[in-house]
Amino acid sequence: MTYYGHGTAAERWERARMFFDAKDYAAAARVLDELVDEVPEQTGPRLLLARAYYHSAQLRRAEDELRFLVERDPVEHYARLMLGRTLQRQGRHEEAESHLRIASALSGEFDPR
Repeated sequence: MTYYGHGTAAERWERARMFFDAKDYAAAARVLDELVDEVPEQTGPRLLLARAYYHSAQLRRAEDELRFLVERDPVEHYARLMLGRTLQRQGRHEEAESHLRIASALSGEFDPR
Protein backbone atom coordinates (compact mmCIF):
# COMPACT_ATOMS: atom_id res chain seq x y z
CA MET A 1 0.00 0.00 0.00
CA THR A 2 1.36 3.40 -0.92
CA TYR A 3 1.67 6.32 1.46
CA TYR A 4 -1.21 8.12 -0.23
CA GLY A 5 -3.64 5.27 0.34
CA HIS A 6 -2.44 4.18 3.76
CA GLY A 7 -4.62 4.45 6.86
CA THR A 8 -8.27 4.90 7.67
CA ALA A 9 -10.55 7.15 5.68
CA ALA A 10 -10.32 9.77 8.45
CA GLU A 11 -6.51 9.64 8.41
CA ARG A 12 -6.43 9.99 4.64
CA TRP A 13 -8.87 12.91 4.82
CA GLU A 14 -6.52 14.67 7.25
CA ARG A 15 -3.49 13.83 5.08
CA ALA A 16 -5.25 15.24 2.01
CA ARG A 17 -6.12 18.43 3.89
CA MET A 18 -2.51 18.80 5.04
CA PHE A 19 -1.27 18.44 1.46
CA PHE A 20 -3.90 20.92 0.26
CA ASP A 21 -3.05 23.44 2.98
CA ALA A 22 0.63 23.07 2.04
CA LYS A 23 -0.36 23.85 -1.57
CA ASP A 24 0.74 20.40 -2.75
CA TYR A 25 -2.45 20.04 -4.76
CA ALA A 26 -1.30 17.08 -6.87
CA ALA A 27 -0.52 15.05 -3.73
CA ALA A 28 -3.85 16.03 -2.20
CA ALA A 29 -5.61 14.84 -5.36
CA ARG A 30 -3.82 11.49 -5.22
CA VAL A 31 -5.09 10.90 -1.69
CA LEU A 32 -8.59 12.19 -2.39
CA ASP A 33 -9.11 10.30 -5.63
CA GLU A 34 -9.13 6.97 -3.82
CA LEU A 35 -11.04 8.36 -0.86
CA VAL A 36 -13.84 9.68 -3.09
CA ASP A 37 -14.19 6.22 -4.62
CA GLU A 38 -14.71 4.80 -1.11
CA VAL A 39 -17.17 7.44 0.10
CA PRO A 40 -18.89 8.76 -3.04
CA GLU A 41 -21.87 10.04 -1.05
CA GLN A 42 -19.78 12.55 0.91
CA THR A 43 -19.55 16.04 -0.55
CA GLY A 44 -16.49 17.25 1.37
CA PRO A 45 -13.86 14.93 -0.13
CA ARG A 46 -15.21 15.35 -3.67
CA LEU A 47 -15.30 19.14 -3.35
CA LEU A 48 -11.74 19.23 -2.00
CA LEU A 49 -10.68 16.90 -4.84
CA ALA A 50 -12.21 19.30 -7.36
CA ARG A 51 -10.39 22.21 -5.72
CA ALA A 52 -7.10 20.26 -5.79
CA TYR A 53 -7.62 19.53 -9.48
CA TYR A 54 -8.43 23.21 -10.13
CA HIS A 55 -5.34 24.47 -8.35
CA SER A 56 -3.10 21.92 -10.07
CA ALA A 57 -4.50 22.96 -13.49
CA GLN A 58 -6.31 19.65 -14.06
CA LEU A 59 -9.34 21.59 -15.20
CA ARG A 60 -11.25 18.85 -17.02
CA ARG A 61 -11.02 16.63 -13.96
CA ALA A 62 -12.15 19.51 -11.75
CA GLU A 63 -15.06 20.14 -14.08
CA ASP A 64 -16.10 16.47 -13.98
CA GLU A 65 -16.13 16.39 -10.17
CA LEU A 66 -17.99 19.68 -9.92
CA ARG A 67 -20.60 18.65 -12.47
CA PHE A 68 -21.18 15.46 -10.47
CA LEU A 69 -21.73 17.55 -7.32
CA VAL A 70 -24.06 20.02 -9.04
CA GLU A 71 -26.11 17.22 -10.60
CA ARG A 72 -26.47 15.52 -7.23
CA ASP A 73 -27.16 18.74 -5.31
CA PRO A 74 -28.21 21.64 -7.57
CA VAL A 75 -28.20 24.12 -4.67
CA GLU A 76 -24.59 23.45 -3.61
CA HIS A 77 -23.53 27.04 -4.22
CA TYR A 78 -19.78 26.58 -3.73
CA ALA A 79 -19.67 23.74 -6.29
CA ARG A 80 -21.57 26.03 -8.69
CA LEU A 81 -19.12 28.86 -8.06
CA MET A 82 -16.11 26.59 -8.60
CA LEU A 83 -17.67 25.12 -11.74
CA GLY A 84 -18.16 28.63 -13.11
CA ARG A 85 -14.58 29.58 -12.33
CA THR A 86 -13.28 26.33 -13.80
CA LEU A 87 -15.17 26.98 -17.02
CA GLN A 88 -13.88 30.58 -17.11
CA ARG A 89 -10.33 29.35 -16.71
CA GLN A 90 -10.90 27.11 -19.74
CA GLY A 91 -12.09 30.11 -21.75
CA ARG A 92 -15.72 28.97 -21.70
CA HIS A 93 -17.07 32.28 -20.38
CA GLU A 94 -20.60 32.07 -21.74
CA GLU A 95 -21.12 28.62 -20.20
CA ALA A 96 -19.57 29.80 -16.93
CA GLU A 97 -21.91 32.76 -16.61
CA SER A 98 -25.03 30.74 -15.79
CA HIS A 99 -23.26 28.80 -13.04
CA LEU A 100 -21.80 31.98 -11.55
CA ARG A 101 -25.20 33.68 -11.54
CA ILE A 102 -26.84 30.70 -9.85
CA ALA A 103 -24.04 30.54 -7.26
CA SER A 104 -24.49 34.24 -6.58
CA ALA A 105 -28.24 33.84 -6.15
CA LEU A 106 -27.84 30.83 -3.87
CA SER A 107 -25.38 32.66 -1.64
CA GLY A 108 -27.67 35.69 -1.38
CA GLU A 109 -25.33 37.99 -3.27
CA PHE A 110 -27.39 38.25 -6.45
CA ASP A 111 -27.81 41.74 -7.87
CA PRO A 112 -30.47 41.64 -10.61
CA ARG A 113 -29.21 44.88 -12.21
